[in-house]
Amino acid sequence: MDNKIAVVAFGGNALHPEDQVGTIEEQETNASEASKAIIEIARNGYELVLVHGNGPQVGNMLIQVERAVDEVPPLPLYTCVASTQGSIGFMLTNSMRKECEKLGLNKEIVTLMTTVVVDEDDPAFQTPTKPIGPFFNEEYAQRMTQEKNWQVVEDSGRGYRRVVPSPVPSDILEKKVIQQMVKNHNIVIACGGGGIPVMFKDNEIKGVEAVIDKDYASSLLANEIGADLYIILTGVPQVAINFGQPNMQHLDTITVSEAKKHMAEGQFPPGSMGPKIEAAIRYIEAGGKEVLVTSASELDKALKRESGTYIVR
Repeated sequence: MDNKIAVVAFGGNALHPEDQVGTIEEQETNASEASKAIIEIARNGYELVLVHGNGPQVGNMLIQVERAVDEVPPLPLYTCVASTQGSIGFMLTNSMRKECEKLGLNKEIVTLMTTVVVDEDDPAFQTPTKPIGPFFNEEYAQRMTQEKNWQVVEDSGRGYRRVVPSPVPSDILEKKVIQQMVKNHNIVIACGGGGIPVMFKDNEIKGVEAVIDKDYASSLLANEIGADLYIILTGVPQVAINFGQPNMQHLDTITVSEAKKHMAEGQFPPGSMGPKIEAAIRYIEAGGKEVLVTSASELDKALKRESGTYIVR
């Protein structure tokens, strides 16, 4: 009998937290720590697919692109996403391989460059909201608006930043390959950074200047490969309502309808837990079984249902 499949999503800040410079050595150390936690999913009998974010990494790459603009041709955003898929995937592949060898798990680990289709009619293209890359002064921001048709916003008195669309993913082109590799008992790293955003134009695949939320991409992937468990790793061990207040309440298990009720009440803000809960709801309403939201440090206990928050039908 085939093992169950788990898709686990975690942010790029797991490898590059705000309190670190973000050197490769630091990120390799962080990848090793993340892998020690994530490998517990495989030890619990699941086939494993990893989806990582890339916010800090692609932001740093865009700074490099801007600083070198007078020396080498600039790179479009979608190629920066592709590059960070490769670099982060390399670090995770190495660290996951080491953990498998330590535990005697007979697993091959592969990073798959993944392209994710978005719809050109998505409203996100009319109202870009996702800040990316470095801060600019007003003069440079105005110049880029005129020369490159960028959309920029002033960011909390710290300067100006480019904003790009963050459309909802509609398809993952490599889903069948991912599913086949997983069923052959390989650990797959896919949809890095939410995937390389593409559209079909004139029967050709074209890269798009956009970023895809990794929670939405991982939710879609979990559905498309028939995952039994969708795991979202975050900075807290459990989801809570009235977060940070005296009447804060941690949630052990909630239904989709309860999650929607809490969303409507504003319990899960857009900039933090909101997209994760929305991704969980999407997965279950599209036929998924259950979602676990927890931290990497609590993952082992959460898989035993001793911690974490489970969202169920």
